[in-house]
Amino acid sequence: MDNYEGFKSDVLRLTKIDLSAYKEKQMRRRIDSLVAKHDCKTYPEYVKLLTSDKAVFEEFVNFLTINVSEFYRNTDQWKLLTEQYAPELIQRFGKNLKIWSAACSTGDEPYSLVMALSDLIDINQITIYATDLDKQVIAQAKTGIYSEKSIAGVPDDKKKKFFTKIGDTSYQISDKVKSRVRFQEHNLLRDTYPKDYHLIVCRNVLIYFTEEAKHEVYDKFAHSLVNHGLLFIGSTEQVMDYKNLGYKRRSSFFYEKEE
Repeated sequence: MDNYEGFKSDVLRLTKIDLSAYKEKQMRRRIDSLVAKHDCKTYPEYVKLLTSDKAVFEEFVNFLTINVSEFYRNTDQWKLLTEQYAPELIQRFGKNLKIWSAACSTGDEPYSLVMALSDLIDINQITIYATDLDKQVIAQAKTGIYSEKSIAGVPDDKKKKFFTKIGDTSYQISDKVKSRVRFQEHNLLRDTYPKDYHLIVCRNVLIYFTEEAKHEVYDKFAHSLVNHGLLFIGSTEQVMDYKNLGYKRRSSFFYEKEE
């Protein structure tokens, strides 16, 4: 299909999602499969469908925002957070930490943060600011209902303490955990970034971005962190040129903002 540039402009106008920030070959292949699914022969034909069918539009936005998430994803990294880095942050800044879970998808990550930190801080002192550009997944996150598969990585003691089984294969997270997370829509590529955070968690999202877009986001994260605050990224990611962005690399997945 031709005129992908025109299609990108239409998508930006309709969704405020800038496809130019995503790796084109990868993203275009995914989009083309969705266009074909709806028997559209051209991008303009698909755009017309997007503007006339709300279900197709919501499917498209959800498809674009790549919502793959699970609790305690890469458990060794969470262990490092709870045993080394979170205690460091508490010692340096106290227990009222400002924490941002960026591109939080269906809420698995911010809820994991609450449970993990509850071993170190009274749960009522924990507040996680959680954002995503997809209002559908935020609505899903707020329900706190998850499949057995998605909570497989949750430690058994936390599963018993914070989840209730509902039906055959679903689990409801406790209000005690849910109440500690503040969800809000936020577009990493367009919106203003909040300030003065001690910990920012953004994992397995930027791998889909171009190098230029990644650099921009990591730079903005650096400005959102207090000095000696930490950025926690995913197992397939790294911050290129981290020194020039004002970070010190603490380990493969943790970067500290330098003064």
